[in-house]
Amino acid sequence: MAADRGVSCSNQETIPRSKNYILRPAIPSMSETDAADGPPPFEEPFSSDDVEQRIYGTILQTREPTTASAIADSADCDPKTARKYLGWFDDLGIVTRHDGHPATYERNDAYFEWRRINQLAADNSVEDLQERVRELTTRITEYEEAYDAASPAAVDAVAAAEGSDERTIDDVYSDLADWATAREERERYERARQQRTGGEREQSSG
Repeated sequence: MAADRGVSCSNQETIPRSKNYILRPAIPSMSETDAADGPPPFEEPFSSDDVEQRIYGTILQTREPTTASAIADSADCDPKTARKYLGWFDDLGIVTRHDGHPATYERNDAYFEWRRINQLAADNSVEDLQERVRELTTRITEYEEAYDAASPAAVDAVAAAEGSDERTIDDVYSDLADWATAREERERYERARQQRTGGEREQSSG
């Protein structure tokens, strides 16, 4: 399959293979009979005793390339079993495999971001998503005006604090963090809105 070729499915965005996305928002089971089972919640990755879910939960908490043996230790399973599931997760795009001696694995944040957007689109109406985009836009605009900057990255925190009689350096850093979060969240909600709008358009035309 060509690296730049995308795959589309009903009510979902076109997911580029080259980005290591997959076409399902939940971890499938390697067993045909368990295919409908979803992943454990982000907050409770170890809610199941199944080794597949324990390895998946370990991946959720991995922030840097990690060997299969280390993942097996965390998931309390045999390294050979961990490598089997990690290879499968790599095929799905849930993890990224880095060749080496030994090979290492890390979570594919692009997959989890896509999954969050799909969940937002599934859980909210177009109107709710639009309203959230408006709220976030208002918050972002207020920060842009308060700091006379187009983005938090353009603000010198120390200079902003020294030039203000109201904001301490901690206040400024807090504002910049909230501003950056609002920008990321707005993009996420906007993508979910576009996805939901496209899905409803397809249903009405079908």
